[in-house]
Amino acid sequence: MNQIAPMPDPENTPLDQIDFSDPRLLRDDTWHGYFARLRNESPVHYQADSPFGPFWSITRFEDIVAVDSNFADFSSEPTILIGDVSEDIPAEMFIAMDPPKHDEQRRAVQGVVAPKNLAEMEVLIRSRVCNILDGLPVGETFDWVDAVSINLTTQMLATLFDFPFEDRAKLTYWSDIAAGLPEMTGGQVDPQERYDGLMDCLATFTQLWHERKAAGSEGFDLISLLQRDENTADMVDRPMEFIGNLMLLIVGGNDTTRNSATGGVLALNEFPAEYDKLRADPGLIPSMVSEIIRWQTPLAHMRRRATRDLEFGGQQIRKDDKVVMWYMSGNRDERTIDNPDQFIIDRENPRHHISFGFGVHRCMGNRLAEMQLRILWEEIMQRFRFVEVVGEPQRVHSNFVKGYESLPVRLHPL
Repeated sequence: MNQIAPMPDPENTPLDQIDFSDPRLLRDDTWHGYFARLRNESPVHYQADSPFGPFWSITRFEDIVAVDSNFADFSSEPTILIGDVSEDIPAEMFIAMDPPKHDEQRRAVQGVVAPKNLAEMEVLIRSRVCNILDGLPVGETFDWVDAVSINLTTQMLATLFDFPFEDRAKLTYWSDIAAGLPEMTGGQVDPQERYDGLMDCLATFTQLWHERKAAGSEGFDLISLLQRDENTADMVDRPMEFIGNLMLLIVGGNDTTRNSATGGVLALNEFPAEYDKLRADPGLIPSMVSEIIRWQTPLAHMRRRATRDLEFGGQQIRKDDKVVMWYMSGNRDERTIDNPDQFIIDRENPRHHISFGFGVHRCMGNRLAEMQLRILWEEIMQRFRFVEVVGEPQRVHSNFVKGYESLPVRLHPL
């Protein structure tokens, strides 16, 4: 990809001359006009040339639901990223598997976010949120991403894995490098650094696995749950499958909540009338959380592979073609969502979005993510009249993670 060349004009450039996989679209937050044109002019669009090979873009809400719900025709194997899996670490993960193997592995860890577990976690999450918020510098400029979003989600990840709390920063680092290769998502992670980091991750969790096994753990952390399920009890002996599922659970538990925790602050600053609504009625927080997740769409896309020649949306898709569902575009589809570019915290049906996906791969931790964001905003509103954005956000350089490197803010007390 020629990073020196400017992005083409979104209004007048022929669609076949635009690279919709360019990570600068997300990094610079300039993607809206390009994808609006796809939705309107070419909703099932074939791009013959990209740094990731040829692929189809699916950009309308209902079309994305149709693809996501049909694993027979649109397989998740071998990967859900627009780029291919790196050959040095051919990781396997259940999100990139089809039933029945997908169902067996997902079922093994689903218990960690069962309703009973979530209810017990709520007290812990709230205490951690309170500690984080009470330690923030009121009236001074600081980075919300580092001080709040990363801090909260990394603590939560450490709990889900029963990971050594003092080493929890490793979880954030591993999450950041997992999908950051240029050939996978257009990221900027060095291949050797990624390899070394993920091998360290594998070694660390392999040791934790054996320690937990020797202790006969009865815990409800993700490692103990994998050990107790017959379909995954020997996963440690399949290292590429083990590291793949670790990466899935780490990235899934980190990037999504972390970037929504930041996106909500930015949205309320961009739409101050909605912040006024929230101050007048904090009871809108559960509805607002769903709207944050839609408006942010923390993972921009998921990829599928056509299992046969088929016709979809008036186009002929060939067997083994890459089919990319652009969730961020579907969540801005005016055919399905009223005023989709507006952030509206009291929408009629706020959970009508596709940030969590559809079908068998619908996000396993969606209720946990919503709970963390709900508690965060409940406690913010108890302490601060205004979380003010005082500078431009720095966004992640990726076509997959739609997130933030930093967001400068200043807190105003009640």
